Amino acid sequence: MADAADDTTKVWDLAEKIGFCMLTTVNGSDLRARPMSAYAERNEDAFYFLTDVASHKDDEVAKQPHVCLAFADSKGQKYVSVSGTAEVQNDREKIRELWATPAKAWWDNPDDPSIRILKVTPAFAEYWDSPGTVISYIKMAAAALGHGRPDMGDTAKVEM
Repeated sequence: MADAADDTTKVWDLAEKIGFCMLTTVNGSDLRARPMSAYAERNEDAFYFLTDVASHKDDEVAKQPHVCLAFADSKGQKYVSVSGTAEVQNDREKIRELWATPAKAWWDNPDDPSIRILKVTPAFAEYWDSPGTVISYIKMAAAALGHGRPDMGDTAKVEM
């Protein structure tokens, strides 16, 4: 069993490796998820996203800042769920720092005045890190034949 520091490191490692997540916000009484390119900054204890000032997620975060980030590498059977608090920022230096290829699909350059940063400060996370699809299926088949519950890899709930 890993200790809390190892579990926290695992959360950051998996999130950085996967890179994209589904960002879930609250919209009235509904939940709304959309794919986003995440910039994990463990030394700042934050996940950053580039967003547009006119987007609905900015309004949703302003009304209800609690969000969930769901990272998934289904082929590798690795998953991370991060719950935290989001805030919209207009930090032009940070925008230039985060500017990368995915952003070019939405804006011409990092100086576009409509770009904002969505900063998520994590409070809680959970990860699932299995040995991969083929091995997982073999373990599940063996368990189904009466050999007990399958060892599906590491999982932990982590206070961030």
